[in-house]
Amino acid sequence: MRISTLLAVLLAAPATMVLAQQATFQTKSLTPEAALTAAKAALEACRKQGYQVGVAVVDRAGITQVFLRDRFAGPHTVDVAINKAWTAASFRTSTLALATETQAGRPMSGIRAVARFTAVGGGVLIEGGGSSFGAIGVSGAPGGEADEVCANAGIKAIADSIEF
Repeated sequence: MRISTLLAVLLAAPATMVLAQQATFQTKSLTPEAALTAAKAALEACRKQGYQVGVAVVDRAGITQVFLRDRFAGPHTVDVAINKAWTAASFRTSTLALATETQAGRPMSGIRAVARFTAVGGGVLIEGGGSSFGAIGVSGAPGGEADEVCANAGIKAIADSIEF
């Protein structure tokens, strides 16, 4: 190999490596154990207040990792909790905030027509160390605000393990 050809290959290598690095990315995910810990903590927080709920934890793509339903939680809590978590993960914000921002007459009101979109409090994004891991959704407490309190208790239970 000629020196000029070798030099050209060596000079081009860093550009090729940068291009390869930009063509891929890495994500962090909750382990099933962490998702279960969050769901259990949310369920327990609601139980302590006398609420029977369903709790869903989804990954960053909105795919359900864990679902727990207390004994007397209504049958609607299954779909509603999963959809709250999906909504929070998909729109990267809490469903309580989306409930306000998507009311009739607001600029974002049209997204209420998106299938699975649930504009009721109780869906909260799970974030830590600058990464989004997914979301948790709670359904069955009396009102979205109460659902959100329980969801936040679930996140608090795993906060130390996802902050880095």
